[in-house]
Amino acid sequence: MKTIAHQALGATAAETDSRRNPPATPGSRSATARTSLGLLALLAVLALVWFATLGTRSLVSPDEGRYASLALEMARTGDWVTPRLNGLLYFEKPILQYWIGALAFLSIGVSEFTARLWPGVAGFLTLLTVGFTAGRLWGREAGIQALAIAASMTWIIGNSHFLTLDSGLTLFLTLALSAVLLAHATPDLRARRRWIWLAWAAMAGAVLSKGLVGIVIPGAVLVVVSLWRRDMGLWRGMHWASGLAIFFALAAPWFVLVSMRNPSFAEFFFIHEHFARYLTQVHQREGAWWYYVPLLLGGMLPWTGALPWLFRKDPAAEESGSRIKVRDVLLVWCVFIFLFFSASGSKLPSYILPMFPALALLVTMQLRNTSASALRWHVLLPALVWILLLGLAIDPARFASVNSPIEVLQPLANAVRLGAAIFLVGAAAAWWCLGRHKVTAAILCIAFAHLVANLMVIQAHNNYGQLKSAAPLAAALQPHITPETPVFAIRAYDQTLPFYLGRNVVLVDYQDEFALGESVEPQRWIKTLDEFAAQWEALPQAAAYMTKPTWLELQQRGLQMRTVFEDQRRVVVLKK
Repeated sequence: MKTIAHQALGATAAETDSRRNPPATPGSRSATARTSLGLLALLAVLALVWFATLGTRSLVSPDEGRYASLALEMARTGDWVTPRLNGLLYFEKPILQYWIGALAFLSIGVSEFTARLWPGVAGFLTLLTVGFTAGRLWGREAGIQALAIAASMTWIIGNSHFLTLDSGLTLFLTLALSAVLLAHATPDLRARRRWIWLAWAAMAGAVLSKGLVGIVIPGAVLVVVSLWRRDMGLWRGMHWASGLAIFFALAAPWFVLVSMRNPSFAEFFFIHEHFARYLTQVHQREGAWWYYVPLLLGGMLPWTGALPWLFRKDPAAEESGSRIKVRDVLLVWCVFIFLFFSASGSKLPSYILPMFPALALLVTMQLRNTSASALRWHVLLPALVWILLLGLAIDPARFASVNSPIEVLQPLANAVRLGAAIFLVGAAAAWWCLGRHKVTAAILCIAFAHLVANLMVIQAHNNYGQLKSAAPLAAALQPHITPETPVFAIRAYDQTLPFYLGRNVVLVDYQDEFALGESVEPQRWIKTLDEFAAQWEALPQAAAYMTKPTWLELQQRGLQMRTVFEDQRRVVVLKK
């Protein structure tokens, strides 16, 4: 009788193991050792390149400053239950990333590197998960290919090198997806149960990273695949009793604690931040129905040309009598995430990131049925994209504006030109390798070149990022203030300001995402400009951050101010 795993995924573990681990001989053991050393060297180089630039750029507003400040506030106050942003209650997202960030600050120190460390680590672990899963399902060669493909996808690279919540969410969702696939690829009941338990634990991590989406996505995919293929094998294998016990034991305690300490949490977090965010445009982040189409096409580079392959049937899987296959689960995963967020009333570019590891697995699966000659033509699409970018970067002055001056665009253009050259060399090497049927070597050439080219462009973004970072204004302000000097943010707020000042600022006539915290603790902010002006005149020393229109208005009021920093948008002043 076939096992559930054989029925679900089309191959028994014994068959898979025989392909993956043939009988050992002295020669094969030596070759295996060399391959293992080569893989370790590959991972070491990848890690070095992956983490090298994390701390070399200033944090930018809003997301990087927001999540760095939340973690730093937690590290300073020692309150590991109630998140605070700039000293005010902040319940928009769960706690896990703040915990990890605070621990990083306490153990390593406060810096841009430690602020971005968790997204970088989460992205790297996602690559390892993709490579490990492909290796277990289709053999070591496929594992190396999948690792390289995921590591070179633009959207995975970019979101792993900026501080947001989506890299951590993507890691846990990828772990859940991979664990379910691997569970149903083994006939061993104990091993299968352990994989399913890992999936439940990963879903708890996803919920603690970004909320209910951490359970909605895996649950919906499970339902859709089971109904589509009219097979309940995946559903029956989820060990619901023990799995739910693991899930709630990990995910529930913080939600209970924070709700007990903060009566306003539950309604705001579950209603305002989930249902209202998805069903309405209350967060003013709406987008057209095709919003994610260009992000998918660009984010999948250099493998965008493989998109048509993903809907091609796998002959090896078709030979089995199973209904649900790996390809079915991966396809539903990708399509559901894309459609789910496309239908949302609130859209941000990083929301679809969790589909890209699954896309990497799909591309790897289809590579087994693609000839080297067909792959050679695939190399042309990303090469043409980089050639186009190279052409646009020749004369950056034509794109210059008040908000993007030439001194900011020029370094970015230089990085694009160098990145294009690197990728084109890698593409040429891949073309040569494919001519000799060295598919894995070709994939590594494309992947490494695209990874390095992307990281160079991201690094050059720092010049533009300075316009959206408080690093330069904090550096100008610090010599003029003491720890007792109050600092005000008037009608504007730079999310990176508390991080770079190392303290909170007093908000004046500004709400936005602070509305809940200000309503609960009204003494922590100043409601009107008149109230601020009275306090400013009464203080012996003070500093303030504002936009230029507000600065002009305060000048007309006759407030005593001395400018210590000014750029295109922002002004920082001291009381004279």
